[in-house]
Amino acid sequence: MPYAPPPELASLTLSEIAKLAEEQKLPPVEEWQPEESGDSEMRINANGSWLHQGSPISRPAMVRAFSTLLRREADGSFALVTPYQKLSIEVEDAPFIAVQMESEGQGRDRNIAFRLNTDHLVVADAEHPLRFPAEVEAPQPYLQVRRGLEAILARPVYYELAEYALADDLDPFGLWSNGTFFPIDRPT
Repeated sequence: MPYAPPPELASLTLSEIAKLAEEQKLPPVEEWQPEESGDSEMRINANGSWLHQGSPISRPAMVRAFSTLLRREADGSFALVTPYQKLSIEVEDAPFIAVQMESEGQGRDRNIAFRLNTDHLVVADAEHPLRFPAEVEAPQPYLQVRRGLEAILARPVYYELAEYALADDLDPFGLWSNGTFFPIDRPT
């Protein structure tokens, strides 16, 4: 059966998005401990592009397939893992980019869902927290995707998220999603 990307987020309710996110089947890469290892000669740039031996991987289906085999190792490195082989992969920043966002509700009742550059869907919640590193010059939020893998929020998505936080005007400053509060440090 050929891959069909999920519908546009704007056409779905957050409960429909959450159901689709739960139905995404991913291989159990954290359970696999292959004996054979090597270098994939692949890299994920900070802009989300995937490269093999310096050349872009231009087929979205290939990127999607590889992204399901991605695992964060205990030492912080990344690997593509199958039951038979583990190949290192260089990741410049975060392996995914949140390219679209949908929000329902306000304040404590807000729920926020994201579409990644791989078409995977993630609802921000206690298992998939948003973090806003304060130690960087330009604010750059991240979303926990799965098992130590994060998505960086694309600039337009971050601006949209900031508008919701400003509209909610909570003290402390931040956002709720699916019953979890995510504080945002205001620039000084």
